[in-house]
Order: sequence, then C-alpha cells, then structure tokens
Amino acid sequence: MIMHNKSKTMNILGLRMSCLSYEEMFRIFDTWLSDKYSRGHSLAVINVHICVSSLFDRSLRNMYNTADLVSIDSMPFLMWARVFYKKNSDRFYTPDLLEVVSSKAKEKRYSFFLYGGYPNAPEKIEEFLNQKFEGINIVGKYSPPFRQSTDEEDREICEMINAANPDFLWIGLGSPKQDIWIHEHKEKLHGCIFIPSGATFDFFSGKIKQAPKWIRNLGIEWLFRLFHDFKRLWVRYTIYNVLFLFVFFLQLIRIVSFDNEGFLLLFGKRFSSLNKESEI
Repeated sequence: MIMHNKSKTMNILGLRMSCLSYEEMFRIFDTWLSDKYSRGHSLAVINVHICVSSLFDRSLRNMYNTADLVSIDSMPFLMWARVFYKKNSDRFYTPDLLEVVSSKAKEKRYSFFLYGGYPNAPEKIEEFLNQKFEGINIVGKYSPPFRQSTDEEDREICEMINAANPDFLWIGLGSPKQDIWIHEHKEKLHGCIFIPSGATFDFFSGKIKQAPKWIRNLGIEWLFRLFHDFKRLWVRYTIYNVLFLFVFFLQLIRIVSFDNEGFLLLFGKRFSSLNKESEI
C-alpha cells in the first residue's frame, strides 16, 4: 500500500519503484561498474502499461521487482513520487536517460553496446550520438532477427558482447521482450548495465517521431503517440489506462492491497491478449 511518507520506494500496483535522482543513479552505476568481472546489472523502467501488464502476469511482476534497480518511467508516477516521497526524484524515461548518460560518457569513460531495433537502427543511433556528444565510445552494435534466437546464436551473441566489454548495454526489443531478454542474460554477460530502451531505438534512428519536449513534460506523450499510431496503440492508451486508474483508486482507498497477490491476476489471460500488438 502506498503511504504518504518520505520513503524512497513506492508501491504502485505491486511494483516497488525507487525514487531516485540522476545524481544518485550515477553513484549506483559507478559502483556497479567498479567490478567488471561481476554479473550484469539490470534496470527496470516502470510506466502505466507495465504496471497493468504485470497485474495479469505474476512472472512479469516478479521479474520487474527483482531487477537491480526499479525506476520511474511515467510523468504521473514522477509527480506522485515528488509530492509524497522525494521531491528531487527524476524520471527514468529511456530516451532522456540515453542522452543523460551520453553527456557523461567522455568524463566517465563509459562505453556503449547497442542491441536491438530494426536493421541499421543501431548504426543510425551511433551516428546520432556521435553528432551530439563528444567522446562517445560505441564498442559494438547488433540488430537481431525478428525471431527467437537459437541456442547457438545466443551463445555467439553473448560471446560477442562479452568480448566488447561494454559498460552500458542498451536493449531495444520492445516490452516485455527486452525485459525478459535482460532477465535471462544478466548472469551470462559481465560487468555491464542493461537498460531496456524500447522506442528509444525508433526515436533516435528516425523511424518514429518523438513528441516535443513540452508535451512530454506535461505528461501527455501518450496522447501524441496515440494520435500518430492509433491502430496499434489504442488498447494500451485507452483500455489499459482506464484499468490502471480503476485499480490504483482501489489501492488508494485500501480496498486492494498489493503486498501479496493482486486480484486481477485471476483474469490475466483474458486481458493480456488485448495487448499483443502494443509496443513499449
């Protein structure tokens, strides 16, 4: 249950998000990167879509909650965190996060690996980053086929990434595919930080138009994206948003508690099928 206190962690629909600033984030990242022989560390970025999807799938909810850092990727969540938890919290919106980390790349000697997107998307993102940030070090990039990799292909991919030894592994496979991939590979890949990047690959490669910053700051980017791609995103931004508001209200008035199991898990198969065509 969400409590109106100064805790740095808030529970929304069973997902426990850390309320962090970018300054705190960099301290955590640098601690992780101080041991390049350790297993990889994972970041989960939580928005309304992920919250509702996790109601319908217990394994997804457990996966997000067991990430090494569970962060806020939603303007409404950020506003809630700043009012009731920690006023200097930042939004871990991955397009912004890629730019924020890139701005420190030269100073901190960060290296990047770009994994995902459509063919040539990593190359276009590399070009974008090189033009905008001095000292970017892209040590590898790969766009996997749109199918399940074989065991042999997966071993080769892991060997390629480990040989490149990146600090940050940006994964653009769409949600929840990218989160599942990260969960399955953080023990196989060493000394790197996995960041699920979703539509970041599409935005920075030029495939999809990103909402202007003023729209993002108002928290209505979802409306911009719905207008531009209604056929594919209408379920996510209509049905899922309404479900979120309903269940969150029940949580606020303490009719439903997510300390254990959420009641909507009982209906997971029925509702989750609505979102098969939706992306992150």
